[in-house]
Amino acid sequence: MDRESHSGSEEVGEPSALAGLALLRLQSAVVTAMSRIRQRVVQGFAVFSVVSLLLWLATFLYGSFYYSYMPKATFSAPVHYYYRTNCESSTSFLCSYPVANISLMRNKKHVLTFGQAYRISLQLEMPESPANQELGMFMIRTTCFSRDGGHVASSARSSMLRYRSNLLRNLGTMLFLPAFLTGVTEQKQVLEVELFSDYTDDPYAPSDTAVIEILSSKVQIYSSELYIHAHFTGLRYLLFYFPVISALVGVSSNFIFLSVLFVFSYMRLLLRIEWKPEQIRADGLESERENNQQEDERDVAAGTAELLGPLQITPTNLSRERLREALHFGDSTELQNRNTLGQVEINETEAA
Repeated sequence: MDRESHSGSEEVGEPSALAGLALLRLQSAVVTAMSRIRQRVVQGFAVFSVVSLLLWLATFLYGSFYYSYMPKATFSAPVHYYYRTNCESSTSFLCSYPVANISLMRNKKHVLTFGQAYRISLQLEMPESPANQELGMFMIRTTCFSRDGGHVASSARSSMLRYRSNLLRNLGTMLFLPAFLTGVTEQKQVLEVELFSDYTDDPYAPSDTAVIEILSSKVQIYSSELYIHAHFTGLRYLLFYFPVISALVGVSSNFIFLSVLFVFSYMRLLLRIEWKPEQIRADGLESERENNQQEDERDVAAGTAELLGPLQITPTNLSRERLREALHFGDSTELQNRNTLGQVEINETEAA
């Protein structure tokens, strides 16, 4: 009966043991899988952070280079003319030609970049009045001055209204009569005069002010605007007219360079960590050798002191010559002692 009960308990315990082993294996597998997933998540987050940081640095470097290398493409300023009216003669109220001063400074910085070519033009909005039609051709003189008032550059250009016959003006007036009556359009012409076609600012005497003078006192002008356009060439031409492609190339180049630099730095750190134990062993061996040498020297010094006897002279208190003499004296004393001992032994044997 005892045997049957024992066998029955063994049969009942075997499935429970198998279930426990299965549960342990399942638990270990789950723990392993979770640790691997956690490791992969941490590695992925680290890689994503590094890539994001490198990409942000590459974009920042390209943006800094672009805004420091590329000058302002366009610049415009309104032109306000004035006349000198302090006339001595009473026949004419206007004593001078219309003149305007334009500042080439913005926020205490020069608008023109050194070494960059610019196209400077003047836009005139003039009415088709009989005075302007009878005026014909007129001259526009432009002079650039530095901060100290020095003359930098000057130019003179001519311009006039486009010719339109009386029949063409009448037909245009009849066609656009509703627009003229409502004020949508006006009978005017817009002239664009090129003052400088390829102007480059002098770095030693940069232009601060431009003076524009129209050499006619009868000219009639609605409004005027000065335009400065940068004439890009080379790398600046590519950066300005192909901004997307240039940005992709610049950011990609910076990202590759930073990635290579980061990989080399990381590899160097890993190699340093791997070499560190070997270096520690080598340093330990060298220190052991030095300690052994120091112990040998101490033993030699102690033996020398014992041989010297009551003098108690140590190597630290003697010079090299005295140490050599002491060593030589110790060797001779040891030889004499050995000879004396040998003679005593011979005498004892003869006596025996």
